[in-house]
Amino acid sequence: MLKKAFTMLELVFIIVVMGIVASIGANIIINLYENYLKTRSIDKLQSQTEIVLDQIAKRLQYRIKDSVIARDMNGINLYTKLSTSTNLKNYEILEWIGKSNESFLGRYDGSRVVPGWSGFIDLDSNETNSTAKTLKTSGSRLDYANTIIYALSYGEVDLNGTAPQRPAIIFRGKDFLDINQYGWSGVDGNYTHRVMMKNSDVLIFDEGNPTTIYEQYDLAWSAYALVSSGESSDFNLTLHYNYQPWHNEKYDDNSTRKIVLMQNVSTFRFTQIGETIRLKLCINDANKSGDYNFAFCKERVIF
Repeated sequence: MLKKAFTMLELVFIIVVMGIVASIGANIIINLYENYLKTRSIDKLQSQTEIVLDQIAKRLQYRIKDSVIARDMNGINLYTKLSTSTNLKNYEILEWIGKSNESFLGRYDGSRVVPGWSGFIDLDSNETNSTAKTLKTSGSRLDYANTIIYALSYGEVDLNGTAPQRPAIIFRGKDFLDINQYGWSGVDGNYTHRVMMKNSDVLIFDEGNPTTIYEQYDLAWSAYALVSSGESSDFNLTLHYNYQPWHNEKYDDNSTRKIVLMQNVSTFRFTQIGETIRLKLCINDANKSGDYNFAFCKERVIF
C-alpha cells in the first residue's frame, strides 16, 4: 500500500508561508499594543486636563471680575490688568480675588436655606451709617458665613475678630476699574474694606471706612494665584490660596497655602475678551508610554 508524503520542496514552502504569516501576525499584535498604549495615554491626559480645567473654572467663575491680573514670574511686583492687556507673553501667573461663594450659599436653618451674606446693603436703614462704620445687610446670616469662612481658611480668617485676618467687602460700582486699588501692590487699596460682624445682619468696618457706600457688595476672604514652576516645557501648575492682598499678603508668602493641580504641564496660557477668560492648558505624559511622548491640549472659556 502506497502512502503519500510531503516532498522536501513542499515542506520548505510551508515553512516559508508559516513564517510570513507569523511575521504578519506579530506585527499586527505589536501595532495593536502600540495603539492601545497611545489611546490609553491620550485618554488619561484628556481626563486629567478636563479635571484641572474644571477646578480652575469653578474658582474663576466666582472671581471679582475687575480684580483679575496677570503677573510676571520674574518680577512679583510687575503685573497688569488682564482685561486691558493684549501682549501677555511674559506674564505667566494668573491672579484674582474670589467671592466667598461657599459662605454665600449659607445653610439650612430648620425651615429654609439662608444665605450667609445677601450681597445687598439696606441704604435706608438706621444701622447703615458711614460715621458709625456700620452696614445693614438684610437677609444675611453672618454667623453662618463666619463659620464657613473660618473652616475653609483653617482658622486664619473670621468675622469675629479672633482670627489673625478679616474678610473684606468689595462694593459693586461702575468706577471700580483701577487695578491698583485691590491691594496687589502691597499697599491697602480703596476697593477692599476689612469688616467684622456686629450681629447676624450688620457688618462693621474693621479699619477705616469708604467715602461712598453702594447698595450691592461681595464678600471675599481669599485671593487665588495659578503659578507655573519648573522648566519652560515641563512644569507644575500650582494653585495658591488663603492669602489676602488687603492684608499686604502675597501669593508666595510662607504662610500661603498651595496645592499642585497638575504636573508635566507644557503650556499654560490665558487671555481675556470682554468679561470672558480663555485658558489653554497642555500636558505631556513625561515618556511614561515608553518610546512615545504624548501631549494633549484643551481650551476653556469662563464667563
